[in-house]
Amino acid sequence: MVILKEFLYNNLIANSGNLTIPDVIINFLAACVICVLIYISYKMSHSGPVYSGRFNVSIIMITLVTTLVMNVIGNNIALSLGMVGALSIVRFRTAIKDTRDTAYLFWGVAVGICCGVSDYLVAGIGSVIIFMFLVVFGHIHNNERIMAIIKLDNQAMDEVEKKINLLFGGRAVLRVQNTLVQEQSSESIYELSDKLLSDAEKKYGSVIKNLSNIAGVKSISLVRQDDEISQ
Repeated sequence: MVILKEFLYNNLIANSGNLTIPDVIINFLAACVICVLIYISYKMSHSGPVYSGRFNVSIIMITLVTTLVMNVIGNNIALSLGMVGALSIVRFRTAIKDTRDTAYLFWGVAVGICCGVSDYLVAGIGSVIIFMFLVVFGHIHNNERIMAIIKLDNQAMDEVEKKINLLFGGRAVLRVQNTLVQEQSSESIYELSDKLLSDAEKKYGSVIKNLSNIAGVKSISLVRQDDEISQ
């Protein structure tokens, strides 16, 4: 029992962090410097409606909070176990618009951990490598699908289908066909690719104008996966 008490005392009480005030300040300054790199990288690799300034600031806050937590925990096993227990009951339900946002969150947490334990070399070298990688590959986009939503009268369905086949060479895929019998109207949704739309507009001009010229067409919407909408 005496040996067990000594072990618990040495590992849970006596073995606490010995950071001084200058150490803590340096840890936070290092985290702030790397946060600037993260902020710039996120802003460069996101554009248009995908970019969220508030989310970018949140990444910085996560980095600084993680640095704070690591400064408190240090080598204290009791505090680390308590922190794990506290975090295990917290559920985060923040919606992630872009899959790259998850990588930025992990980047921020990793930098916070490194700076919290005063391992600036790993944090600095790792962040520079990640930054260079994102500068090169951060602007790569998916081959986005475009949904062409056409609201029309029922008598115009055949003509619209012929025009769609002409514009896109029969490669547009009809995904949804809704028909309102009482109102004598329909809604057709075609799936396109970005390249398919671009090729059609180069050859025939504006797709929206071509379809709008058909009698019975009420509205046309082109909806992209990146939330860019044109009507």
